[in-house]
Amino acid sequence: MLLDFYSGLITDKQLKYMKLYFYEDFSLKEIADQFNVSRSAIFDNIQRTIKQLEHYEEVLKLLSKFNQRQIIFRDMKKTSANDQNISEYIEKLQDLE
Repeated sequence: MLLDFYSGLITDKQLKYMKLYFYEDFSLKEIADQFNVSRSAIFDNIQRTIKQLEHYEEVLKLLSKFNQRQIIFRDMKKTSANDQNISEYIEKLQDLE
């Protein structure tokens, strides 16, 4: 999920490697072959990118705050189940996420 939140802060090359590895389930060798680089270069790049994304989360806490908001929204829905107006406002707020 860190990639979803911070993809705009990494390079296009990093994003391509990460998407292929994590979303498309490519092996390191498959990615290396596609970009004509070594498997270890791909591994190193992915590891550096993971550390970079983790650092962004440590500083900005976007994922953590998102998860906390989701818990609050869930709890608000439970307590406001009988009030249609409040439920609609909660839905609108969630749609903004």
